[in-house]
Amino acid sequence: MAFTVKRVYDPPARTDGTRILVDRLWPRGLTKAKAHVDGWLKEIGPSTALRKWFDHDPARWTAFKRRYHAELRANKALVAHLRAFGRKGKVTLLFGAKDTEHNQAVALLSYLRKR
Repeated sequence: MAFTVKRVYDPPARTDGTRILVDRLWPRGLTKAKAHVDGWLKEIGPSTALRKWFDHDPARWTAFKRRYHAELRANKALVAHLRAFGRKGKVTLLFGAKDTEHNQAVALLSYLRKR
């Protein structure tokens, strides 16, 4: 399975494969046509409570990943659905955050690679 991450605001590339948005909220100021997403798995994003607690604070990154991974373990069906895309070819996990190192797509990629 080949998963990568990319900001949804960055231009799509042929090498992206299947483009899956993994944010619970649609990215601001972006139309669906400009996003070029093949799917939106908003339910796989962190819970609203966890997302608000994290608030993209790098100091909370380690705790956020641990809590988000626990949520993912409890939602095996969605993770399996995402992995099914990966068995078909390359998948790019799209996110809207400005921080390219501390966001749910990076944490999700880490989770997928560990299991």
